[in-house]
Amino acid sequence: MKAERRVLPSWLSGLSIKLIATISAVILLVEIVVYLPSLANFRASWLDDRLRVGVVAARVLDAVPDVMAVPRDLTDRLLTSAGAYAIVYRREGQSQLIELANPVTPDVVVTADMRQRDIMTLIAGAMDTLFAGPGRTLRIVGEGDIEENLVELLMSERPLRQDMLDYSRQIGIVSLAIAAITAVALYLLASYLFIYPVRRLTQNILAFRQAPENASLVIVPSARRDEIGIVERELAAMESDLFSMLRQRRHLADLGLAVAKINHDLRNTLTSAQLLSDQVATLDDPKVQRLAPRLVTTLDRAIGFAQSVLDYGRESAAPPVMVPVEMRGLIEDAAFDARLVGHPSIVFSNQIAETLTLNVDAAQLGRVFLNLLKNAREALEASGSAVTAPQVTVSMSSDSEGVTLSVSDNGPGLPQRARDNLFVAFEGSARAGGTGLGLAIAREISESHGGRLIFVDQPTGTRFDLWLPSALLLSQ
Repeated sequence: MKAERRVLPSWLSGLSIKLIATISAVILLVEIVVYLPSLANFRASWLDDRLRVGVVAARVLDAVPDVMAVPRDLTDRLLTSAGAYAIVYRREGQSQLIELANPVTPDVVVTADMRQRDIMTLIAGAMDTLFAGPGRTLRIVGEGDIEENLVELLMSERPLRQDMLDYSRQIGIVSLAIAAITAVALYLLASYLFIYPVRRLTQNILAFRQAPENASLVIVPSARRDEIGIVERELAAMESDLFSMLRQRRHLADLGLAVAKINHDLRNTLTSAQLLSDQVATLDDPKVQRLAPRLVTTLDRAIGFAQSVLDYGRESAAPPVMVPVEMRGLIEDAAFDARLVGHPSIVFSNQIAETLTLNVDAAQLGRVFLNLLKNAREALEASGSAVTAPQVTVSMSSDSEGVTLSVSDNGPGLPQRARDNLFVAFEGSARAGGTGLGLAIAREISESHGGRLIFVDQPTGTRFDLWLPSALLLSQ
C-alpha cells in the first residue's frame, strides 16, 4: 500500500508565525500593564504642575498690599497661565478667590484631590479622565506652599484629556515598535536555536518515512549537546537500526520464500517415499518387516515437520474478530480435535463453568487450546506406563483484573531444554522431531487478545495458564 504523503505545515500555520504572535502578544500585554500606572503618573504630574502655577499666582497676590487694587488684566494673565477659570487659596481659615473677569459657570464638576496619592486612586482617576465626555470642569485640590494651606483650581478637563490621549498615542507607537523589534530579535534567535532544527527533524522524518530503505536519508546529527542534539542523535540511531532491520527482514523474507519452495518440494518427495515405504512394508522379507516400521515413522515425522513449517509460513497476522463465545463448548471442541475426548487411557476433565462467556476470536483461541491439549496428550502417551491414571484438566480462576484458564496434566513435565526455549519457534519442542511452532503461535494469539500465555513451574506435570483481561468477560 502506498504511504500517505505528508507535507510540512504552511508558514501561516507553522511554529514561526505562532512564535511571533505569542511574543508580540506577551510584550503588548506587559506594555498594557506598565501603561496604566504610567498614564496615572502622567496625569498626576500634569495636575501638580497646574497646582504649582496656582500657588505661584496666590503668592504674587500675597505680595500686593491691597488685593482689590490688583489690575484685572494681571489676574486674568495669572489665571490664563494656570489654564484655570478660578483659583481659591485657603490659609489660616481664610479663603482668597481669583477668577476671570467673565466668570464661567460649570455644568459638571469632578474633583481631583492630589492629597490622595495611592496608585489605585491615581489609575482610577486617569481612566475616568481618559474616557470622560466633553464639557466637564475639573476641580483640582492640593496643598499650598505650607502644609496647612490649600489651593483649589477650577479648569476645563479637555486640555488634560487631550494631553493624555497624545501621551497614550506615543506610548502605543513606542510599544508597537518595541514589540516588533523584540519579536523579530527573539524570533531570529529562536529560529536559529529551535525552529530550524525542529523543521529539519520534521523534514527528515517525513522523507525517511517515504523511503526507509534509503540510507542517505538517515539524519546526520549536529554537535549540539542540548535536548535537540539528543533527539537528533537518537533519531539517527533509530533510523539506522530501522534501515538495518528492514534490510535484514528483506533478506529473511527472500530466504524464507526459498526455504518454503524447497520445503514444498521436499514434502512432495517425502510423500512419494512414504508411498514406496508402504509398498515395501508388504514384502515378506523378515529384514524388511523389521526396518519398514522405522522407515515409515521417520518419513511421517519428516512430512509432519515440513507441513508445520509451511503452515507457520502461511500464518496470517489478521487481528482477532471478537464475538461472544461460550468457553466450555470451545474447549470441548478443542479437546475433541486433540483426540482427548474418548481416549482409551487418558481422562479429560473440563472444569470450565457453562456460564463463562468471553468476547474473543473463537477460531484463534480454539487453536491455542488445541495446541495445549494436543501437547498434553502426546506427553502422556509418550510416558507410557510411567504415569498412573493419566489425566488432562482444564480449570479456571478469576479476579478483578481478568480470567485465567489453566491446562494441566500429570505427566513427566517439560525437559529443561524445552523450558529454556519456551515459545521460541523451532526451539521449544519437548519431543524429538517437534518444531515448537504450536506454543509460539499460541503465545501470539494470546497477546493479540490482550492476554498472556504463562508456563507455571510445578513439581510434577505440566501446566500452562492463559490469562485474559476482564474487559473480555461478558458473563461468568
